[in-house]
Amino acid sequence: MAHLLVIESWVGSMSRLLPRALGEGGHRFTFLTRDLHHYLRAAAPGDGPHPLLAAENVLTADTNDPDALLPFAERLHALLGFDGVLSSCDYYLPQVARVARRLGLPGPAPEAVEAACRKDLTRRRLAGAGVPGPGYALCADGEQARAAAAGIGYPLVVKPVDLCAGMFVRAVRDEAELLAAIEALEGFPVNARGQRREPAVLLEELLTGPEVSVETVSADGVAHVVGITDKSIGGAPAFVETGHMFPAALDRAEAEAAAGTAVAALAALGLDQVVAHTEIKLTATGPRVVEVNPRPAGNRITELVRRVTGVDLAAAAVDLALGRRPDLTVRPTGVTSAAIAFLVPDGGQDGLLDGFDGEASVRRDPAVVELSLAGSGRAVRPATSNNEYLGHVMTADTGGNGARRSAERLLAGLTPRLAPAAGPAEPAEVSA
Repeated sequence: MAHLLVIESWVGSMSRLLPRALGEGGHRFTFLTRDLHHYLRAAAPGDGPHPLLAAENVLTADTNDPDALLPFAERLHALLGFDGVLSSCDYYLPQVARVARRLGLPGPAPEAVEAACRKDLTRRRLAGAGVPGPGYALCADGEQARAAAAGIGYPLVVKPVDLCAGMFVRAVRDEAELLAAIEALEGFPVNARGQRREPAVLLEELLTGPEVSVETVSADGVAHVVGITDKSIGGAPAFVETGHMFPAALDRAEAEAAAGTAVAALAALGLDQVVAHTEIKLTATGPRVVEVNPRPAGNRITELVRRVTGVDLAAAAVDLALGRRPDLTVRPTGVTSAAIAFLVPDGGQDGLLDGFDGEASVRRDPAVVELSLAGSGRAVRPATSNNEYLGHVMTADTGGNGARRSAERLLAGLTPRLAPAAGPAEPAEVSA
């Protein structure tokens, strides 16, 4: 029985899949956080404590400060004896890699993880290796951005270099929209975990075409492609993920090109000993990398993959943290495609959630594999990132790639009922 140190986590789906994988693997874990209340608040009504809080030990330390965290982890390791260290939260992946190196435990190179988690460093590494991506410019302020935008050309995309879930990522059509997007980002100097952000802004060429993600497991210098997920995007000018299906309905040439591009991106970043989720646009001139995430996919994609292939990417992440080779054998599940559709508030929805019309009918539908809906009283506002979902429906198909159609049909049967809000809504963290 191995003992792992889990340092922080998202409070969305992966935060529940990771403890499940640890338990099913027969492992123990210690959970380390700087803010226990972040996870206490995340428990759904009636579900009891968050599963991360079922750890053998739940401890607090300043996980945002490497100078404090590294020696603290060393002292813990001397006392408790860890066999691996991991996290599912992007904001802590570089820290986890540093802790693993400090303790002499398995893990990816910290420099590679840092490069993947910082969008500007990713762009630089990929461009240097000739891996296709958008034209881009890193800008320190609005004046630099105005000049760079003229070179890239409108429309373009404004991105923070160090946020997740599509937060503050915007398509802009002209200089006025560019400066407004930068001003909005400047008003968010600290992320949801209390970490001060890098103030630089990334401008990118706006890529057009279908978007997919390539799910990989890398070990001992070899990247294994588990499969490709398709993605639907809405919420313009934001980029909100509205649904996914696995496997993506691609022809063989498209799938091979996307997979090859993702593997090249991992190599350019030097990523190994990781489960990764690489987002790619299939443009008219070929696949181009949007971003590389050095952790299992969020938004329940890992569950879609497991339902179709039997491969558990959360368990693979645990195995890699222990220095073991994951079992990636595809097993018959009887499912040919699985999909998820998210209930995304639109521009006319603002208030307090008072339930859903159509819920009873959707719950009775035999096509439903999983239905999760926000509770009454939730503050609702138009979605500007993946943090504003009101719920999701998951379906599976046993005879083809019809899971997405089924999920979208069911989602169309749900309508949020809203009451007036007493004040401004705060987004909930649902990423990964």
